[in-house]
Amino acid sequence: MVADRTARRRVDVVRAVLTDETGALEAVWFNQRYLVKVLDEGMLLSVRGTYRPKGGRTSFVVKSHEILGDDDGDSVHTEGIVPVYPAGEQVSARLLRSLLRSVRPAVRRLPDPLPAALRHREGLPTRAAATLAVHLPRDLEEAGVARARLVLEELLLMQVGLLLHKGEQQRRVAAPALAPPGQRSRRFIEGLPFTLTEHQRRALDELDGELCGTVPMRRLLQGDVGSGKTVIALYCLVRAAEAGLQGALMAPTETLAVQHAATTARLAGKLVPAVLLTAALTVKERRVALERIASGAAGLVIGTHALLQEDVGFADLAVLVVDEQHRFGVEQRDALVRRAERSGRAPHVLHMTATPIPRTLALTVYGDLDVTTIAGSPAGRQPVVTRLVDEAQRESGYEFVRRQLSRGRQVYVVCPAIDESDSISAATAVAEAGRLQAGPFSRHRVAVVHGQLKSAERDAVMRAFTAGDVQVLVATSLIEVGIDVPNATVMIVEGAERFGLAQLHQLRGRVGRGTAKSYCLLFSQAETGASQARLEALLETTDGFELADRDLEIRGEGQVMGARQAGVPDLKLARLARDRGALLRARELAAEIIAADPELSAPVNGPLRAAVDEAFGRELAWLLKA
Repeated sequence: MVADRTARRRVDVVRAVLTDETGALEAVWFNQRYLVKVLDEGMLLSVRGTYRPKGGRTSFVVKSHEILGDDDGDSVHTEGIVPVYPAGEQVSARLLRSLLRSVRPAVRRLPDPLPAALRHREGLPTRAAATLAVHLPRDLEEAGVARARLVLEELLLMQVGLLLHKGEQQRRVAAPALAPPGQRSRRFIEGLPFTLTEHQRRALDELDGELCGTVPMRRLLQGDVGSGKTVIALYCLVRAAEAGLQGALMAPTETLAVQHAATTARLAGKLVPAVLLTAALTVKERRVALERIASGAAGLVIGTHALLQEDVGFADLAVLVVDEQHRFGVEQRDALVRRAERSGRAPHVLHMTATPIPRTLALTVYGDLDVTTIAGSPAGRQPVVTRLVDEAQRESGYEFVRRQLSRGRQVYVVCPAIDESDSISAATAVAEAGRLQAGPFSRHRVAVVHGQLKSAERDAVMRAFTAGDVQVLVATSLIEVGIDVPNATVMIVEGAERFGLAQLHQLRGRVGRGTAKSYCLLFSQAETGASQARLEALLETTDGFELADRDLEIRGEGQVMGARQAGVPDLKLARLARDRGALLRARELAAEIIAADPELSAPVNGPLRAAVDEAFGRELAWLLKA
């Protein structure tokens, strides 16, 4: 074999003549000058690349090669299906493949966490065989089978861990068994200013069944924007008060807590004595509220994180509702549950979210909770017309909004930031309010609200908007939840490409709450990419559950699971959008395993329990003690 080097157009070219029993061929390497000193006549090579016949000559452009010795039984870089790894300058894919070959004996000894009976029933290879095959498969079919086995294992360990946590929570202490619904509960339902939908009644029946038992309810109530979740939650709180116990609702923001207090006063004020506990209370107001909570005089307590303060003591908390629960960490939620436990009793807990969750995500992020879904919207809710507005159409968009204002309607304008910033090109709330008041909406009263305002100032602005004294409300996304003004018929979202799909859907849900036709105008400069895909999805459907699935496909679970419960391990191989079937099967298998052995104490499940503990790490240990 002969090797030389030539320079052509600043590209180093190394050529060598390769021969075997079929003949000779010129091999070509680009930009690998070091090979001149490495390659030598008589060397045994294995090469992989592209065959190129050209002008009567044939050459082989080498993409990868390896030098073989007499004792080499195979070639991991050039023969068969070659694994490609994400690599860097320090650790190359070639180095990783070489290391893999060296550890194959150890891989073959990997213990298998899956019980043999389950493995045989499902037709799965062992973990050792699957691990080797996913790296060094004999063919693509074997690689697919190996990946499927490892994906199922990963999802199964997660599901078993979540069900272990759920079982531990429910076995640790009992909850108060509430009596069947009585006269006060019936009066609450009969006094509602609307008729419950079939889905709402089904949810009530499902929750009533658990409230009457001693196993602590751990349930997630989800529904689309405007589906009537708050009424269902309020019913559960009334049920607690009717039994002579207490109910509490914890909201993530003071604005939302105040909104819930107003709704409670309107719908249940004559049935249940309630108290509001937030950080905005004066010292005297807080002392009075704490006394009413501790004595049991307050049958219903509504608050923010203030409910987590050490000096808050309930007389007998039976039902806890956590609203917009994805905004709380699992430790915060469980802290209130543990504090409410007295004499071996724990409250029933209902987590509530207005952000529809794909089933696959619900089984991973909230896999230790049962899920109740309210589909559809109450009668009379108007579908919201959604339009994308680019800069060239801005003025015509404002003209449309002015016509709505002239009819006595009100408008939201949502901006993604509070203060001017060079790094954020979207209009900010404070600057935008001034611009709109001086320009497009100069004949109407414009006000601004954001999270840096003092509580009293923010509440005053919101009361003025609710009363109709303010026609245009400029705000940050804090109005995403909790604001209910039926006369508001237009939602303008500035810099819409900067918001997530679920958040945009929530903002759109602030309008369409009255009888008049409502509109959502998305002012955006997005042209391509994920931002444009989100906006197009919003134009195509108003179904929050369909949008949740689209969001998962666009962003992937890595981003969507970013604010998940503490303790849920990251997914390494599985992808929720692609592996839905495997996840559902893993859930079924996990349920079977836990039903037969609730604590995985049987010897046959020892390796499985050890693998679950390893997958969840210290978080699982904390969860099982929580």
